Amino acid sequence: MPNKPDTANTAKARGIYLLPNLLTTAGLFSGFFAIVASMNNMFESAAVAVFIAMVFDGLDGRVARMTNTESAFGAEYDSMADIVSFGMAPALVMYNWALSDLGKLGWLAAFIFVAGGALRLARFNTNLGTADKRYFQGLAIPSAAAIVSGLVWVGSKYEIDPTSINYLAAFITIAAGLLMVSNFRYHSFKDVDWRGRVSFIAILAIVLAFVVVATEPSLVLFSIFMLYAISGPITTFRTVKNIKLEHVVGDSDDCDAEPSVKPAQQAQSNEVELGSAKSEQLKGDK
Repeated sequence: MPNKPDTANTAKARGIYLLPNLLTTAGLFSGFFAIVASMNNMFESAAVAVFIAMVFDGLDGRVARMTNTESAFGAEYDSMADIVSFGMAPALVMYNWALSDLGKLGWLAAFIFVAGGALRLARFNTNLGTADKRYFQGLAIPSAAAIVSGLVWVGSKYEIDPTSINYLAAFITIAAGLLMVSNFRYHSFKDVDWRGRVSFIAILAIVLAFVVVATEPSLVLFSIFMLYAISGPITTFRTVKNIKLEHVVGDSDDCDAEPSVKPAQQAQSNEVELGSAKSEQLKGDK
């Protein structure tokens, strides 16, 4: 008689890993809460919720790799959650706080940010295995969300009248959206050896950094991400000898001044990287 199908193994293969997707769901919930909180004029809580979503987004992929629970479903779910938590949520929080009084300009600025985030995620997913791992092409969507939400957090914390800076808020929102679809190079920090040994001074510096952030978290975090956003154009103009339009925006996937490997070597490395490309979507650094 033919062997009966192993229903237990089939069910396991069709199942969904709980822990990493639970963290992704927590990030999605944080983004949704930010939208609801902004509708109820709880802008400081809404901005903090976006930063909490960033924490969960950074954890889900790392937990999946540590527990060997990567999956195609998790990668797709992560991208869908990101467009809500880091695309829709920051745009609507900013719109409800400062952009609604600008009329058409206000909702267009918010839409540019959402569209830029969606395009950024789509380009990131299609460039896996071919892009230089040391750099991001364009500003990562969590960083852009931190800039927009950070401005709302600072404004709410220090009781700034949003009508007095609504044009500045629109400019920052549009700029963040355009930086996501630009070709400016941003350091990804993937070449940092997080498991290596460091000196005692480095640990002391990390402790002091936590203390500084804890003193004024809204202002410090907003300043850090603003400086990071500015670093992209600076890095590009410093490393590229002859600046062309494709180094700023366009279809160019290679924005390096000097390729790190030859084309033949790149083709060989791509074959190796394609096997693990899908798991890169879970890193939370889109």
